[in-house]
Amino acid sequence: MSNPFDDKNTSFQVLVNHEGQHSLWPAFIAVPAGWQVALPATDRAACSAFIEASWADMRPRSLVAASGA
Repeated sequence: MSNPFDDKNTSFQVLVNHEGQHSLWPAFIAVPAGWQVALPATDRAACSAFIEASWADMRPRSLVAASGA
């Protein structure tokens, strides 16, 4: 199987885990345990824009909480 991230025709979705971390994910692959869909299937550019706008602090939520920020 070729890498689905290299296929320009693949639909993607954005996943988010309990730590607030985001992931670009091929829409045809099942969502892994611990992740939820934040943006349903669309093109890669829309997913990238969503991630860019939604995930400003790359630190996991638990680290932010522990640092008192």
